[in-house]
Amino acid sequence: MKALLIDDERLARNELRRLLEAFPEIEVGDEAANAKQAREKIAALRPDLLFLDVQMPGESGMDLLASLEPPVPQVIFTTAFDEFAVKAFELNALDYLLKPVDPARLASAVERLKDKAGTASAPEEKPAPLAESDKVFVREGDRCWFVEVRSIRLLESEGNYTRVHFDDAQPQLFRSLNAMEARLDPKAFFRANRRQIINLAWIDKIEPWFSGGLLVQLKGGAKVELSRRQAQEFRERMSL
Repeated sequence: MKALLIDDERLARNELRRLLEAFPEIEVGDEAANAKQAREKIAALRPDLLFLDVQMPGESGMDLLASLEPPVPQVIFTTAFDEFAVKAFELNALDYLLKPVDPARLASAVERLKDKAGTASAPEEKPAPLAESDKVFVREGDRCWFVEVRSIRLLESEGNYTRVHFDDAQPQLFRSLNAMEARLDPKAFFRANRRQIINLAWIDKIEPWFSGGLLVQLKGGAKVELSRRQAQEFRERMSL
């Protein structure tokens, strides 16, 4: 099992590498000191497991994990701070180890990893797209909603987050737009551009735009630009 160590502290990486020598089933393939390096090395190495620090210069480990597109490697967080544990498990982390890493806790995490690998008899199936009548749980901070998918009119990328527009609410979710798109029915939702996905049922007006594009106005007043390429795809999909 190939692992990538992601931590801005070289000494922490060295210590973790030393501790992992006790587990021959884990091969440390490479190291990264920040999120940018980690993305490049994840793409090149395609690791099965990430040992991921939380607080790093620039982008945090949480942000990095939320931005990764499926299939995402197993993740064991390693950090000196315990206050991020809840968020880590919300992101489906396998375990959360406090620095300095205790060898016994590391052994326990590796056992959990082996147990999970052993029970995975088949590749995980991609979840079916959400139907318009389905309801989804949406949370931002202390506020929660239970929302019908058909009421979501617009989704907008904000870095590694997505702002979801429905009713009078616009919560920001800790998920990338690509990850959100994977759960939406392409018959009901359309990727208008790199930053926005629209609900086709909420289109109010369409007019020609610059360079062969289209300007779509949604019910409620939001305006979304379709590039020339996306406008052509839109015409092909929606024409008789």
